[in-house]
Order: sequence, then C-alpha cells, then structure tokens
Amino acid sequence: MKSMTGYGHASHVEDEYQLEVEIKSYNNRYLDIYVNLNPVLSPFEAYVTGRVKEVASRGKVEVAVRLKVFESRSTVHVDSALLDQYLASFRDIEERKGVALGIDAASLLSIEGLFTTSTLRDSEEYRAGLEEALSAALADFTASRAREGEETRRDLERLGRSFAQANDSIARLVGSYEDWFRNILLEKYRELDIGARFDETKLMQEVAALLVKYSINEEQNRLRTHVKQYFSLLESDEPVGKKLDFLCQEMNREVNTTASKSQNVEITLHTVQMKDDLENIREQIRNIE
Repeated sequence: MKSMTGYGHASHVEDEYQLEVEIKSYNNRYLDIYVNLNPVLSPFEAYVTGRVKEVASRGKVEVAVRLKVFESRSTVHVDSALLDQYLASFRDIEERKGVALGIDAASLLSIEGLFTTSTLRDSEEYRAGLEEALSAALADFTASRAREGEETRRDLERLGRSFAQANDSIARLVGSYEDWFRNILLEKYRELDIGARFDETKLMQEVAALLVKYSINEEQNRLRTHVKQYFSLLESDEPVGKKLDFLCQEMNREVNTTASKSQNVEITLHTVQMKDDLENIREQIRNIE
C-alpha cells in the first residue's frame, strides 16, 4: 500500500554541470503529472512523464528538473543591420544639431535587441545524468510513499478491527432476537391484562412476524463478507484506494439498513460505532493510491 503523498530528490554532478531532480505528489482522484524542465532538457519531457507513470497510478505529481552549467558555451551575436541603423541615426543627429553624442559601449548595450546570446549545447549531453538522477529521485519518492502507506495501512487495520468487533457484537445480539421480541410481547400482554385470554400460539406467530420484519441476517452475512474483502485488500501490493472506497460505500449501506431495522438499543449503539469507523476509514483511504 502506497500513499498518494510523497517526496523524492536526487542530483547528478559532473565537471561541467549539475542536474537536480525533485518530485512531489499530492492527493488526487486521477493521475496528473506536471513536468518543469530547463529549456535545454525539453526533449526529455515525454521520457520523464513515462518514468513517473511506472511508479504512480493516482495523485498529482510535480517533477522539477533543474540544470546548472559550470562551463559556458554561449556565443554573442550582434545585429549588424540594426547597429548600422542606430549609428546612421546618431550621425544624422550630430550633423543636424552640430553636437557630438559621444557613443560609448554603455549606449550600445542599452539598445534592445542589438545583442543576443545562444548556447551551443546538445540535450543528449545530459541524457545519462538525467536518467541517473531521475531513477534515484523516483526510488526516493517511492520509498517515501511506501513509508506513509504503511502507517496508513496500520491505522486502517485498527479501524477495520473495531468495525468487525462491533459487527460481531451485533451478531451475538441477533441470536437472542426471538427471546427479546417474545419478552416484549409478554410485557405488552401483561400491561393489557389479557390474563386468561393469553394464547401461546398467537404469541409465537407475532414473534415470527416481527423476526421476519426486523431480520438483519442478510445484512450481517454481507457485512462479514465485506470485512473479509476489506482485510484482503489491505494486504494487496496493488493500488486499492478506489476499491476500498467502493467497498466502504457498500458497507455503509448495509450498516444503515441494519440501523433502520434494529429495534434493539444495543444494536443501534453498535451501528453508530460502525458508522464512525467507516467515516474514519474513508478519510484515510483518500490518501492512498
């Protein structure tokens, strides 16, 4: 089990450059990958995205790849045509006004677009360094998510045990439902002072009718099956967040039906505990892949 939140970092250093990879992820219903690359590394965007997909199936993942070059290979270009136009304009002003403008280097540098620089580097020079740093960062990222996922799994196990114990307590109470309904009816008979008109057969018919009306045996059977599947999913190495969310919806439906049918205060109290456990479980599974 892996958390959808995680962090990974790694760097690769050579004599000419340093390359740094940072990966962050957040909760998200689907997988969204955002890659921020140094412009010279832009040809590797698809490669980086593909590598992230190998280790993540849900979440918002942000990847930043930073490049610092120690040895410059930049060249400076001068727009000769633009320079000639500016110089001609300066001379024209000097002739018209009879003054010397005194053109210097600072004046030329302030002219927008006169000087441009270009870097003579091939992105392939950084492929090996990028692959190494990215692999290390992804390993760190995966380990981070696994650690958080393990903590979440332990908490989900605890909540699952609490839910299962409450359900087992309900099952034990269901076993005494017949006697419970019978005692309620007998108490009503005594309140109405039926006395000699008391009919044991009629009483048992009423008890049977109540048992049919308020039976929660089917809900109990389904809940026991759901609980087994719940713990099975917690042990899975595959992404189970969506499956657990769907399963919790089904469990919640059965608990609500049990609560609506229940005429027993103890059973109602147990369903309240089960609803609380499910709410906490659903809160936790929003964080897992």
